[in-house]
Amino acid sequence: MKRGVALVTGAGHGIGAATARMLAAEGYNICVNYRADHDAAAVVADCEAAGVRAVAVAADVGDHGEVARLFEECDAALGPITCLVNNAGIIGQASRLEELTPERLMATFAVNTFGAFYCTQQAAARMSTRKGGSGGAIINISSIAAALGSPNEYIHYAASKGALETLTAGSGKELAPEGIRVNAIRVGTTNTRIHQTEGNPERPGKIAALTPMGRIAEPEDIARAVVWLASPGAAFITGTTITVSGGF
Repeated sequence: MKRGVALVTGAGHGIGAATARMLAAEGYNICVNYRADHDAAAVVADCEAAGVRAVAVAADVGDHGEVARLFEECDAALGPITCLVNNAGIIGQASRLEELTPERLMATFAVNTFGAFYCTQQAAARMSTRKGGSGGAIINISSIAAALGSPNEYIHYAASKGALETLTAGSGKELAPEGIRVNAIRVGTTNTRIHQTEGNPERPGKIAALTPMGRIAEPEDIARAVVWLASPGAAFITGTTITVSGGF
């Protein structure tokens, strides 16, 4: 069954790529957003193999103008979206609070927080029944760090995700009368390359040893939760954050 158009930010690899593939399998046409990841073409090919249309659009979600262009290119290729997954994110490298530079702090919030605001604004303008849209679902990818604070490592990242959860609660209530549901997933450590590329490659193994289920998440574990939150099965859920962390 065709379900409309889904735009997934940061979908060139990891959680975003797994989410794009699963949403394609559910019948969504897919806009694969990426910033500088050449794997996006492979994700598009996998989505098209599921029998849907797909397009890759390079854009930095931390830039307001690029976000506007991203949505315009998606409109032109696939039509207005009915599902947005705010997945793009950076950790900003591990450090203690007093060692955190203003540049790293600003970069982390630009992508993780401001990017989600910009994309939500664009999505709401298209989905809102008040503006002639057909409604839709927005799913924000948060982190268990928002609850734990990540001292001595990622306080800046944790704070950016805490703000994302506040955006979820507020916009979920504000947009509900306009047919738009907004929810978030509080993700535990996941088997992606982000820790290798941002300076803490030992962390996944340490977290796996502390997790009741005995492992960290695979990207598909998170993608399944996204697909459910986007589905009619979650039709009466909005402004809510759920945790997918294996009990950690």
